[in-house]
Amino acid sequence: MRTVSRWLAIVGVLAMVAAACSSDSSSSSTTDGGSGVTPAKTYSSIGTNEGELNLIAWNGYTEDGSVDKNFDWVTPFEQQSGCQVTVKYADTSDEMVTLMRQGGGATYDGVSASGDASNRLIAGGDVGAVAPSLFPELSNVIAPLSPTDGTNNAHYVVDGNVYGTPWMYGPNFLMYNKDVVKPAPTSWDITFETTLNGQPNPYAGKLTAYDSAIFIADAAMYLKTHQPDLGITDPYELTTDQLNAAVDLLKQQSSMIGKYWALYTDEIDGFVDGSMVAGTAWPINLSYAEADAPVDAAQPTEGMTGWADTWMISANAPHPNCMLSWMKYSLDPKVQSEVEYWYGAAGSNTASCADLKKLLGKDADLADTLRYGYCGDAGFLNALYLWKTPQANCGDSRGDTCVDYSVWQQKWTEIRGA
Repeated sequence: MRTVSRWLAIVGVLAMVAAACSSDSSSSSTTDGGSGVTPAKTYSSIGTNEGELNLIAWNGYTEDGSVDKNFDWVTPFEQQSGCQVTVKYADTSDEMVTLMRQGGGATYDGVSASGDASNRLIAGGDVGAVAPSLFPELSNVIAPLSPTDGTNNAHYVVDGNVYGTPWMYGPNFLMYNKDVVKPAPTSWDITFETTLNGQPNPYAGKLTAYDSAIFIADAAMYLKTHQPDLGITDPYELTTDQLNAAVDLLKQQSSMIGKYWALYTDEIDGFVDGSMVAGTAWPINLSYAEADAPVDAAQPTEGMTGWADTWMISANAPHPNCMLSWMKYSLDPKVQSEVEYWYGAAGSNTASCADLKKLLGKDADLADTLRYGYCGDAGFLNALYLWKTPQANCGDSRGDTCVDYSVWQQKWTEIRGA
């Protein structure tokens, strides 16, 4: 897509002052899943901006032109709002949850939370609900993520309360070296199985995987197809037996992993220097790696996990008006199209897809690439197993027989041998 520096810079800092935001407060549940929750705070209006905004974000979500002068959506926001932006980047959802809880939740104004963080933050009373009327562009959000009637919005809409504004979504696809991995893969088996076609896996030692407990879901998704007798219906809703089967598969995989990655540039560098030839990846990893390595993306037959990220405001935000202004700005289709092009994701605002096509310089249908998540394709979005927080309640007739995320974290430590 373009050759750029592999290391994303942290957004700069300046200052300005003002104040005010109206909200209603009440108590919040602390259950891990996010259901049966009363908002710790509901933000119902945007007052005078305070001049500062402190964010927690995934790398690539807050470009200010310092990495590539052609990509800058932070500076225009600063100029329009008077809110000077400072960003703390995080590599995992667990890290984001920890950061959001620092200083009693009053250190950062907001976060670009994925589903495996958002429900924990909602349940813990760490983030506030917002009045949808503050954000007119919500009416253009892709149907599954719609705050009013979406079928795939449980990561930010809980008990009818809206906790944030939907941002980007995309798949965790299989990235591979085209010169080494032949034929082009159609299954995740090349990353999980020690033998392929009766022979030792030729890619052992050069495989990679995402270094987070949520990656257990990828193994469960694979087993859903290849061991149907386990009865896995949702890779995030696992009984003890189902979880143990996924853990066993990941322990088997660990013997073939050359290096796990959490910092996404570690995977980029691995594909560029040849130490990695296949593994789960984000769109931005492909966009960077392809500048210097023969890489491509595959959509395996077993399916893909994925993420739908939401800008969420702290219930104790020190600069709430600047955060609400940022959330409103983030829904603008032109802003989202810039992020889509840079990051390789799909924006929640369907109006952004037309602008993305213009940036790509072609009129072809966006369904020719996984990189942009088939922008505007509700079927593709619904087919992804979006990250969410595992809970004891299975969400079906099995009741509280599933394993919650704290156990997943313990199991991941076992897998990694730490």
